[in-house]
This record gives sequence, C-alpha cells and structure tokens, in this order.
Amino acid sequence: MNREAETPLHDGHGRRISDLRVSVTDRCNFRCQYCMPAEGLPWLERSEILTYEEIERLLRLLVSMGIEDVRLTGGEPLVRRDFPVLVAKLAAIEGIKDLSLTTNGYLLERDADALEAAGIGRVNVSIDSLQRDRFFHITRRDALPRVLRGLDAIARHPRLRPIKVNAVAMRGFTEDEALRFADFARRTEFQVRFIEFMPLDGDHAWEPDAVLSGEELRRLIEAVHPLEELPREPSATARVFRFRDGPGEIGFINPVSEPFCADCNRIRLTADGKLRTCLFSLYETDLRGPLRDGASDAEVAETIRDAVWRKELKHRIGQPGFRQPARTMSAIGG
Repeated sequence: MNREAETPLHDGHGRRISDLRVSVTDRCNFRCQYCMPAEGLPWLERSEILTYEEIERLLRLLVSMGIEDVRLTGGEPLVRRDFPVLVAKLAAIEGIKDLSLTTNGYLLERDADALEAAGIGRVNVSIDSLQRDRFFHITRRDALPRVLRGLDAIARHPRLRPIKVNAVAMRGFTEDEALRFADFARRTEFQVRFIEFMPLDGDHAWEPDAVLSGEELRRLIEAVHPLEELPREPSATARVFRFRDGPGEIGFINPVSEPFCADCNRIRLTADGKLRTCLFSLYETDLRGPLRDGASDAEVAETIRDAVWRKELKHRIGQPGFRQPARTMSAIGG
C-alpha cells in the first residue's frame, strides 16, 4: 500500500471522513412507498454490480485511508447471494471498528446465525408500522410477522448490540404509530428511531408537507412519556432520548428539519461502484471502471481523494434550486 493512501481522508471543508455506507445490491423484495414505485424499478445487470472481491479491495483501500465504520445496505442486502461470505471478508479487514447492517428483516430469520458467525457487529431493521395492515400499506408486502421473527432471531445473539428499529416518519401516517413504537421501545431492548421522510422516492412525489418532523413526533411521545436527551456523539445522525419514567431509548433522525451536515463524516459506495459524497449528490465518481481497467491502488486512492475533497457542504433540502437526485434510496443505499 502506498503512503499516500494511508493519509486520512478529509474533504475541502475540513471534515475528516471515516464512515462508509456500502450498497451491495439495488434489488429489494419490498416496494416501500417512500422508496420505489409499486411496480419496482429496472434492476442493474449482474455484470454491473461490484463483485465481493472488488468490494473487499475497495474496502481495504478505504480503511487504509481512514474509514473506520462500515454499514452494509441495499436495496435489501440479504437478497444478495451468499451475503454472509462478504461479511466475513470485510470483518477480517484490520482497521474496521464497526461493521453493521441495515435490512428490512424479511430474510433475517434465515440468516441471523450466519451473519453473527461471519462477524457482523450491529444490525438495524427497518419497520415502519407495528400494525400488520398498515405495514402492508407502506411496504406493499404482508410481511410484518416474518420481519418481527427476524428481529427476534438476531436479538438472540447477545454480542449484536445495540439493535435499532428504524421507521420512516410520514405525515398522515406515523402520527398513529408514535406511541406504539414508544411502547415497543419501553418493553423491549430495541432502540426505536424515527427518520424524517426525504426526497429520495421513486415516484418523485415528495413534498415538504409530507415530512413529519422529529420535533412533532417527540412532542407526541412526550405528552405521554417524559423524555431526557442523551449527549450526542460527534457526527451522530440521531438525537437520542431515554424515557424518564422507565427503561428504553428512542431516537430522531432529522435530516430535513435539523440538518447535521456540519460534521458529516460519511461517503457512499453504490452497488455498481460509484462513489457518492452526499446522499443527495447530483454527481458520482466511478470506481468500478478504473478497477476493471487495471488501475493500481495508488491510482484508485487518488481518484477517491479528489472526489472526497469536493464533498458538498450541505444537502440544501428546502432551499431554492434543490434538485432531487436521479437515483432513489434503493439505488443509492441507505
């Protein structure tokens, strides 16, 4: 490895970049309304997707450049064939301090033991409703019982903590879920987190009025259960609260109403090998092409460093001129 690659990554605004989200596939077995149309989206061809060996090579290089936290996403990552094999490859990379997974949970009951054995460190499960009919309405799949069994399966492994449950907050829907999720957080060991609805939907139907803010949700919950905010760690995406009147924690990720861009330390790698420096980037940097054309690690590192230096200062949602990225959340990776 050349010495240049070992210099920690910084962007042009002075932020050190240490967090990487890796999408391993754009395919998904759900059709969530805030993500893709009911009929789905055109999938990438298999030849366009990074191989496990290509992902491992890029990860080894990026870790040498200061990446410490790696989250594996999709689409739905567990639909990728032999996904635990990739987890094992990445878990063996010295320098990764936190290797985590975001999943819709549909295949988690099948894969929980293999994922733990492969070396996954933490798991987030996306669940937008705890009511079966409303879960079907959002995901267009009657799968809540199966997802909850998957959540229980991963919870049987004590090493995998904390386990977080993520719910996208949408006006006209999540208000009726808030207290149910609060009770769920109080009676289980799972930390529930609400994520504001972002303009990354396949139908391009997002509008500001559809966003149910974290502050509104917090007030709904606090009217019944008093909350106390915990200290926020640097570059954390969530404001986390504990219940004053009992056990449990609940978090709010507010990228629309309370952007946390100032200390953002994240970059993203798409399933087809494009480096994105912001979730809402309008531009991408191709890494797959240089890899397959025989570029050296030093050459790929220079490409990465140049792209990261140009990382956006902020996402500009709600500001004049904001443009929704052409890719949806499923194609970018959460």
